[in-house]
Amino acid sequence: MDFAAFFLAPGRRITLPHKRWRVAMTVIYSCRTICTLAKKKLHAVLRSPSYIALDIDDADEDRSGSPVFDVDAEVLSTVVKEKRLDDLHRLGGVGGLVGKLASHAEAGIAGGIGDLRRRQEVFGSNTYPKPKPKGFFRFVYEALNDFFLLILIGCAVVSLGFGIKENGIKDGWYDGASIFLAIFLVAVVSSVSNFRQMKRFDKLAGECNNIHANVIRDGRRQDVSIFDIVVGDIVFLKIGDQVPADGVFLEGHSLQVDESSMTGECHPIDIDGQKNPFLTSGVKVVDGYARMLVTAVGMDTTWGEMMSTITRETTEPTPLQERLQKLTSSIGKIGIAVAVLVFAVLTIRYFTGSTIDENGQPKFDKSNVTANGVISAIVEIFQQAVTIIVVAIPEGLPLAVTLTLAFSMKRMMKDHALVRRLSACETMGSVTTICTDKTGTLTLNQMMVTAFWVGGEKVEPGGAASIDTRILRSIHQGVGLNTTGSVYRPNSVSEPEITGSPTEKALLYWAIELGMDTEELKRSFQIIHVEAFNSEKKQSGVLVRENGRVATVTHWKGAAEMILDRCSSYFERNGLIREMDAEKRRKFDLIIKDMAACSLRCIAFAYKESEAEDVHVDEDGAVRKLDDERLTLVGLVGLKDPCRPEVRSAIKSCRNAGVTVKMITGDNVFTARAIAVECGILGDDDCDGLVIEGKEFRNYSTEKRLAMVDRIRVMARSSPFDKLLMVESLKQKGHVVAVTGDGTNDAPALKEADVGLSMGIQGTEVAKESSDIVIMDDNFSTVVTVMRWGRCVYNNIQKFLQFQLTVNIAALVINFVSAIASGEVPLTTVQLLWVNLIMDTMGALALATDRPTKELMKKPPVGRTEPLISNIMWRNLTAQALFQIAVLLVFQFAGKSIFGVSQKINNTIIFNTFVLCQVFNEFNARKLEKKNVFDGIHRNKLFLGIVGVTLILQVMMVELLKRFAGTERLGWGQWGICAGIAAISWPIAWIVKCIPVSSTPISKLLARCKVF
Repeated sequence: MDFAAFFLAPGRRITLPHKRWRVAMTVIYSCRTICTLAKKKLHAVLRSPSYIALDIDDADEDRSGSPVFDVDAEVLSTVVKEKRLDDLHRLGGVGGLVGKLASHAEAGIAGGIGDLRRRQEVFGSNTYPKPKPKGFFRFVYEALNDFFLLILIGCAVVSLGFGIKENGIKDGWYDGASIFLAIFLVAVVSSVSNFRQMKRFDKLAGECNNIHANVIRDGRRQDVSIFDIVVGDIVFLKIGDQVPADGVFLEGHSLQVDESSMTGECHPIDIDGQKNPFLTSGVKVVDGYARMLVTAVGMDTTWGEMMSTITRETTEPTPLQERLQKLTSSIGKIGIAVAVLVFAVLTIRYFTGSTIDENGQPKFDKSNVTANGVISAIVEIFQQAVTIIVVAIPEGLPLAVTLTLAFSMKRMMKDHALVRRLSACETMGSVTTICTDKTGTLTLNQMMVTAFWVGGEKVEPGGAASIDTRILRSIHQGVGLNTTGSVYRPNSVSEPEITGSPTEKALLYWAIELGMDTEELKRSFQIIHVEAFNSEKKQSGVLVRENGRVATVTHWKGAAEMILDRCSSYFERNGLIREMDAEKRRKFDLIIKDMAACSLRCIAFAYKESEAEDVHVDEDGAVRKLDDERLTLVGLVGLKDPCRPEVRSAIKSCRNAGVTVKMITGDNVFTARAIAVECGILGDDDCDGLVIEGKEFRNYSTEKRLAMVDRIRVMARSSPFDKLLMVESLKQKGHVVAVTGDGTNDAPALKEADVGLSMGIQGTEVAKESSDIVIMDDNFSTVVTVMRWGRCVYNNIQKFLQFQLTVNIAALVINFVSAIASGEVPLTTVQLLWVNLIMDTMGALALATDRPTKELMKKPPVGRTEPLISNIMWRNLTAQALFQIAVLLVFQFAGKSIFGVSQKINNTIIFNTFVLCQVFNEFNARKLEKKNVFDGIHRNKLFLGIVGVTLILQVMMVELLKRFAGTERLGWGQWGICAGIAAISWPIAWIVKCIPVSSTPISKLLARCKVF
């Protein structure tokens, strides 16, 4: 007996030290056992009530080793690209290709790290090189390419040249260099902002392109990014999916694809395993379902080659930007007119000797005229006139839109909304009607079977034992074979993993509880033909043949009342089949209505046995239509999908905001009404609200449809065409319509709507591509959040517009009046460019990034044709502009005597007061109507930061950069006067907001005046 056996031998009488040695040896042996298990790579995870065996795996090793491929990548990609059927047969057909690519038709690839890496090394990754985006210096070039800035650059060159010539290089370069530096700062700050927004838009574009595909790896179905698809993957395709890579048809039924994105042909193409098994990356599945074998990815596909040459342009102007461009053009014309007048007045005053220098002497002396002096003076006057144009033209308006859209898009991503089209952000602020789906949007999309009826009798939970086995077998076949879901069970004792739509998962769970064995079903039956479910038919069917039998069985499931209409007999609980008379049919109808009134989705199962010769086949022997007449009703089930807890308050918010919510669903009218009441779409005060079926709405005349569309709250049993008809009718009535959709057939309605909202979880890729915004969590409250952000975008633009117009009006009037009255402009070129920087870029950053407030959802929607500048804005900006003009003109003409200072210090006080007035007015612009302009200011850190930076830079401009800015240092008292005068704008804003204004736009009021 060895040493270990001595201590571990059972039954041996041992002392206390021996016991301690036994414990130690037991621990050592246990540790060695665990290490041995790790080396053997125990994969199964077995669970039982008495013990747990852990799955210990070395993550650094690949379970499958390095796969060996028996086919050339170039040959493989060419076969699919050029659709060479003969070459495919020479490679062993689809089955042979599966083996050559080290894959498995049922279990897929191994999917380990080493396996995926090896496949990417040999066949490439499913990505493509993107065109190089615009660099930062390209934005700088575009900013400097502005016509008026180029003129200013020319003036700066002339000023630099004359300055050096007259005063020498030591002192003569300041004026010209200062203008150069100011122009450069304006261009760089604008470029940095635009460059950052481009990066942000590109990132969001990447999110849009990152779709997911359903594959099977190591026997388990899973969702992976389209960029992670590799050659050899087995991909599951269903209606609405985009084919993620080139491949061949492996197995499926009734598969049709839309190749219009590749070939331009709009009619669907049939895909099968015999005549046309080739699937091209980028095409859309329009019917049926299938599994495909991936044969080429990335740049080896036609889609990859095409996409690598396409540049995603993010600079397409939105409608609001286009409207602002028109406004900018109008303001620019006024600025040019003022600048021309200023240039003419200053030139005349100069040549008539009315313009005097610092010493009180005329600048133009007829007795001592030099060409250099005249040219220098004209250039200086021209420079001031051009600077007025630069300040007058509000280039910051388009920038403000870009900033607020980028900021909103980033925030909306955090709120589970992905914006695909920028203009949708703006349009959501004008939405008057939302047409929403029910399942998954208003409800949780967590289906569960809660009611089961057989032969008119309700089967209580746990009562399956009392049902005849023939009925149970039909239920098992009708659920397990007629499904697009799947059941994966690693071993016999583990919980099943079920994938598919919520309805399919609920039915599969229920059938498993009734004793269904999916693997046994697959082994025992051959699927001959499938008619996939879609939103028009609202039913799906499967034709199967049991092994060893000639007869076939057709199983149907779908909307209960539609299946019931096609049934002529029914199963009783004891397994007997009875003819369905009128009385029994009425009883089944009543059962369906009662379940629907309890907010249950009602689904019926029916079947029909046929002889082989009764099956409808075409000339090629392929089944084209399943028999759906004189069926036998197997049973009825009711599925409960609870309403989302937050949806009632979200719909209430819509009502308060003047937005109507309409529910458009495929469920029957009773279920739809019950859910609408539960969600708050139909309220106690909604006596006018109609609940109709799609068929009824469809059959209305055009006149009646337009008359009734506003009253409709719920449309049940609707088809995608009914939804499209609803959207068209609402738009004809002048509504701004947002529509939610998730199916392929919803694409026309999503495109027709002013804003299309697709679902990120249940939505198909076709629906997402047709939409403007993707709701990532399929939640209606997110739709309301998007609407709130849309209103915030418009509100932020109005804030910035009010702020900028105040500056523009004040600057133009002050310069114009000063030029005519005194022959001098109080603000120098550099100072005006600094003001331009404050209001364009920094003002946009401060005011265009405010978050939505509760007040936004207490106002009616903003009409798309309403003027950008409301009467409230005119009231606010007029008061502030008049205040600034009055104060600064007083300083201009009487400042020297009031303050007892020189002209240069007086000009510095004017400049400083003007800038501080804009800083204080930024606070006023935060709230267009609310008197408390400081409400919520602590939450906008960026606003406070911008104001702080502006003040610091202004102090530097006045106190440190005297030569650059043309200023003089100010004392504490003078700073106090400037700040005190500027602070008066706060009480002025408070008083002005007490003045009521008409809701009728000024343009209409003026038109009425003309009439009288």
